Amino acid sequence: MNFIRNIGITEIIIITLVLIVFFGSKRMSEMARQLGEASKELKKAKKEAKESIEEVKKEVSLEDKKEKGGA
Repeated sequence: MNFIRNIGITEIIIITLVLIVFFGSKRMSEMARQLGEASKELKKAKKEAKESIEEVKKEVSLEDKKEKGGA
């Protein structure tokens, strides 16, 4: 994915123009909206997964403390 970091403004403009020619400006706005929504959903899923992992870590930590204290 290093190639993405090397893309300049000129390349972005060319890619955008090619996409507009192929899909049209109306379709491009719909695609951009869908991409934004997908990105938002991905961030939400990432946050939920992170919270679940933290919750499991806390539970495991509490269980370890109980086992050590009860032994």
